[in-house]
Amino acid sequence: MNHQYVKNVVEASLLAAGRPLAMEELTSVFDERDGSITDEVKAAIAALAAEYETRGLELLEVASGYRVQIRAAVAQPVARLWQERPAKYSRALLETLALIAYRQPITRGEIEQIRGVAVNPNIIKTLHERNWIRVVGHRDVPGKPELLGTTREFLDYFSLKKLDDLPTLAQLKELEDLRVQLTLPGADAQVLDEVEPPLDGDVESQADDDEEPASESAAPRTQGLVAGGAQDDSI
Repeated sequence: MNHQYVKNVVEASLLAAGRPLAMEELTSVFDERDGSITDEVKAAIAALAAEYETRGLELLEVASGYRVQIRAAVAQPVARLWQERPAKYSRALLETLALIAYRQPITRGEIEQIRGVAVNPNIIKTLHERNWIRVVGHRDVPGKPELLGTTREFLDYFSLKKLDDLPTLAQLKELEDLRVQLTLPGADAQVLDEVEPPLDGDVESQADDDEEPASESAAPRTQGLVAGGAQDDSI
């Protein structure tokens, strides 16, 4: 099959879908059923990615597949095309999401123990509604608390292919507002000194997510998680 034709179809499919497309979906738009088209689609993706290097678009592979998106360098002026304000979230929500992402699976009680304040139920509700977190199991302790983890949609939203693509703790040193010690797989325990989650720059304070200090009995002690002097988190 003509390479230019395959490349055009792949590009059109990615632009029309409005969501990431897995390799199986990209190959399914062609008539061939013998599997030979897969290599041609992969070559087309590589060619498109190279062509986009000097353009305002980029072809990126995320958890759900491949997608064409606006480059971060031009996102700010392009955003002026939309009048509605971007979603804004509280620092408490972002800290909660960061803990789930870096320490999953984790219970709500363990999050409260680390941060030193009770988690506002609306925070967990919002994260579930955005489909950024899900229940992955239950801790084998009295009460069987839910274990929370991130979703494929979370990875897609933040342009990640896998959890290993999250910024390392060393890369987060320059950020602020969360002091917590984490033990990550394959790494020694490190301390984030006043670190804020590695999320989009347009995500800021949204509402009065006032939280009350969590009691000492609100969560069991957790290996690898040490409270770092968290104080009242009201905003």
